[in-house]
Formats: sequence, C-alpha cells, structure tokens
Amino acid sequence: MPAFDVVSEVDLQEVRNAVDQASRELRSRFDFRGVDASFELSDQGIQLAAFEDFQLKQMEDMLRAKMASRSIDAASLDPQPIEGAGKQRRQLFRLKQGIDRDSAKRITKLVKDSKRKVQAQINGEKVRVTGKKRDDLQAVIALLKDAELDVPLQFDNFRD
Repeated sequence: MPAFDVVSEVDLQEVRNAVDQASRELRSRFDFRGVDASFELSDQGIQLAAFEDFQLKQMEDMLRAKMASRSIDAASLDPQPIEGAGKQRRQLFRLKQGIDRDSAKRITKLVKDSKRKVQAQINGEKVRVTGKKRDDLQAVIALLKDAELDVPLQFDNFRD
C-alpha cells in the first residue's frame, strides 16, 4: 500500500554552510566595517550579535537570504527576544525540528477533511499518510503544501 511520511527536519550541515556564508558576507559589507558583529551556530540555535537593533535586523535578512539559497525553509527559524548585554545586543534564532503534537493533529485533521481515501496517523514527530492510490497521496501532498501551517514540512519515505 503506498505511503509517505510528513516530517519537519532541518539539515544541520546546510544550516552551518548558510551561517558561514552569512558571516563571510558580514565581513565584506561596507556598512558593517569596524562593527563588532557576528553569527554563531550553537546547540541552542543561531546567535546574532551586534551593537544596534537595526544591525540585527539586517543580519537576520542576510541569514534568511543565505538559508533560502541553500533550500532551507525560513519558517524553521524561531526568533527569540532581543537581549542587551552591555553595549552588545544579541538575538537567538532557535531551529524548529520535528512536528509538535498540535501541528500533527492539525495535519491529520486537514487530511481527513480533504475527503480523500487516505489515512493519517501520528508516529512521534512524523505523520504517516497511507492510501490505495498514488494520485490520492500526491493530492494530499499538494494540499499540505498549500496549507498555512507554522512548521516547515518535508515529504519523505514515499513508497509504492
């Protein structure tokens, strides 16, 4: 029976490459000359540091552009509040990994409301969708891509 998994995962190597590219652009930009600003990738997420809030916003735009060029969904970034530490301002962006329980329930409800002959079940941080026809599964993938969910979705493990 054909099936696929709906997951929300981020390739950490691609994130590391995007952070490195953003750091290189930061060093070469004229408006950041002589400014102590940096990107740092850690276990918690991506830490941005600069002197002013508007510089943090510019750095966030740089980071999102580099992530988009590396095919990483910008919705996987979860911005935390800006913190002040002396003259330095910092902002942490956590990486969203996995589908939480509420989002998984919304996905299964969307699949059931679509009136397709498919079943959706929650398996930890994944949602497995099974059906008899491949066309129904492809229609469900299109439905989920068009849905406005707050988590980035990937579709893998497609089996006939």
